Amino acid sequence: MTAYNILAISGNDIFSGGGLYADLNTYTINGLRGFVAVTCLTAVTNQGFEVFATNDQVFKNQLNSLKTVDFSGIKLGLLPNLAVATLALDFVKKNQDIPVVLDPVLVCKENHDIEVSVLRDELLKFFPYVTIITPNLTEAELLTEKSIKTLDDLKEAAKILHNLGAKTVVVKGGERLDSDQALDVFYDGEKFEVLSYPLLKENNVGAGCTFASAIASQLVLGAPVFQAVKAAKNFVYQAILHSDQYGVNQHYAED
Repeated sequence: MTAYNILAISGNDIFSGGGLYADLNTYTINGLRGFVAVTCLTAVTNQGFEVFATNDQVFKNQLNSLKTVDFSGIKLGLLPNLAVATLALDFVKKNQDIPVVLDPVLVCKENHDIEVSVLRDELLKFFPYVTIITPNLTEAELLTEKSIKTLDDLKEAAKILHNLGAKTVVVKGGERLDSDQALDVFYDGEKFEVLSYPLLKENNVGAGCTFASAIASQLVLGAPVFQAVKAAKNFVYQAILHSDQYGVNQHYAED
């Protein structure tokens, strides 16, 4: 059996629900060998939920350490500042022949806003070099500079993001469009697909990270892009459905 190496360029979630923890768990469940380059640490302080970017040189050294690893895919998560984002982009440009999934994190569930104005422009530079981007509704609003209130708005946002250079887009609508359904819109420049699952409001921290890393995993395993998105959507739904308050998936833990 082929052992595939897959990289997560993502941050540390102090609560271990999202970020690199979600990525590595997802890779393992999919039978892949996961690696990680850590972009930041997080902590809850008197200032609230804070993000501490990895030192530029340390992050560069991490990526240089991995340059001889034969990766079959990459998932990009939280890039906390311009310096880290620039180094990550350089790395991606050197690996354009493999699937790359960009989760353009501009806001966190903990309501911490990452530096938006500069980082938004930097994230747009990734679009031509990645296979698919997976913004949530708020991130799609920030990237497109458009308000999203309806399913048609969600489709229009996906189209704008494609026109900005993204080859394929899935915009996660979440609960803001439908109180009972988690609606996502997929767009590849030719057709729209709406994916809908019953909305699960409990234990969903890390859902976006897991979704993106599940897509990356499926792409590495050879799935076409839309099939990878569909499989990832189901994967996240099942993971939340069977999880406890700490995000531990009881279904997979018992297998």
